[in-house]
Amino acid sequence: MAKVPRNFRLLEELEKGEKGIGDGTTSYGLADTDDMSMTRWNGTIIGPLNTVHENRIYSLQIFCGESYPDHPPTVQFNSRINLPCVDPKTGVVQKGLLSCLSRWDRKYTIETILAELRRYF
Repeated sequence: MAKVPRNFRLLEELEKGEKGIGDGTTSYGLADTDDMSMTRWNGTIIGPLNTVHENRIYSLQIFCGESYPDHPPTVQFNSRINLPCVDPKTGVVQKGLLSCLSRWDRKYTIETILAELRRYF
């Protein structure tokens, strides 16, 4: 199977994020629309119903380095949150503590990460 180049892959993810495909509980897009390298992204997770996170909106920064999607992005919460996989001081998601990051597969996407984080809520 042919390997999709980084920028084509990120363009696909951007299009999906902009169209709001999914259940509406997560969203993502470029932090700067002029970022031709598509490196810095913003993400949002809406807290699930019937949890302490209900009706809360959590914002994140996602950094897709040059090796993405072969290697996972760096993810950091801007919002304060108490999750086992998040460093409480920095808000950085610990790659070894979130299964989709620790067992990264090229087929995973930004949406995969946001959905898995939401399941931790």
